[in-house]
Amino acid sequence: MLRISKLADYAVVLATWLAAREQRGERHTVRDLAAVTGIHQPTVGKILKHLARHGIVDSQRGARGGYRLAARPEDVPVAAIIEALEGPIAVTECASEETAGACEYEGRCGVQESWQRINAVVGRALESVSLADMAKPGLSPRELVPVARVGGERRMARAAGDVAADDWHG
Repeated sequence: MLRISKLADYAVVLATWLAAREQRGERHTVRDLAAVTGIHQPTVGKILKHLARHGIVDSQRGARGGYRLAARPEDVPVAAIIEALEGPIAVTECASEETAGACEYEGRCGVQESWQRINAVVGRALESVSLADMAKPGLSPRELVPVARVGGERRMARAAGDVAADDWHG
């Protein structure tokens, strides 16, 4: 099963929460974010430090300090959040340039190119969904993202990245 880590999932939750409140321009403390999301405070702090290091959120110390998104929610893809916590998105060791050569069978593997195509599709799907999209309460069929062609039909997935959830033939 393809699955992101719990920390990456929590990072998307936190960033989405910030995106939903970005219009106000407020900063939010680790304590406040932990209280509203139910994620433990030390974990929230750790995640926000990763996101700040990657330029996704900015922080300010002091009485009016806290965290907020560093860019407009429309300009922050979910892929950037996941990569900030987990590194390059790769479904297998051979599917990413950063991990090339890590697999002992890479030179004689018959499916490496196929995995690279799958990885590219997953990456494009995650790049196509912004934090603004994640902050929307619901998605209509027009907001679904084509992720693959199966037997001449387009398989569609929710823009939130749930590839197995819905098939919609458009």
